[in-house]
Amino acid sequence: MPDSSFFAEMALELHAEATMADTLARIVEFAQQALACDQAGILLVHSRTRLETMLATNDAVERSHELQRKLDEGPCLDAIEGEPVYVSGDVEADPRWQRWGSEVAPLGLRSVISVRLASQNRRYGSLNLYSHRTHAWEDGDVEVAQVFARHASVAVATSHQEDGLKVAADTRNLIGQAQGIIMERFEIDADRAFAVLSRVSQQRNIKLRALAEDLVRNRADSELFKLPG
Repeated sequence: MPDSSFFAEMALELHAEATMADTLARIVEFAQQALACDQAGILLVHSRTRLETMLATNDAVERSHELQRKLDEGPCLDAIEGEPVYVSGDVEADPRWQRWGSEVAPLGLRSVISVRLASQNRRYGSLNLYSHRTHAWEDGDVEVAQVFARHASVAVATSHQEDGLKVAADTRNLIGQAQGIIMERFEIDADRAFAVLSRVSQQRNIKLRALAEDLVRNRADSELFKLPG
């Protein structure tokens, strides 16, 4: 197991990375240094059938993720929906994922550790570490993999939060522009303009953001929403 100085250096370097993608790439690099890990991948999941390979160190890892989606089985998926960690020293002989293991082993992925990526409120995906050898893992490897997964989880969660904040800011901006259009067109104040938007949104069962976006895009069409004065 790496010593404390290894993890201290890792934390400093990860903190210095500018983007989630860069951070995740560095996490995989550190994992390959610290473990008997030949290949690695990060799988993000939006639903059981909608998966995104955020990172794969080679084509075999990419294929591993594709097969799990196709066969609906495998440790990367189970780490998201079942226990937080799955370990196998011989995927070809592992009875838990017989179809997936029989197709992945010939690709050179023989041992695997899959660890859930999650925050307190959300599950994002899994960090998946592979070895070309069977029974490659040693005592302490799972705990080390969990350390890397925690760092990866923070990176993914931070990215999602930033995306959410950007969407919220964009929404506020659109609604403000739509209010301005309505205020000018009908000579009403901001509160009445927002009330008009809200009423039309409810009456037509259209989300407020979509309504505002459409109005801003088509502002020349004064009859677009048949807005009252």
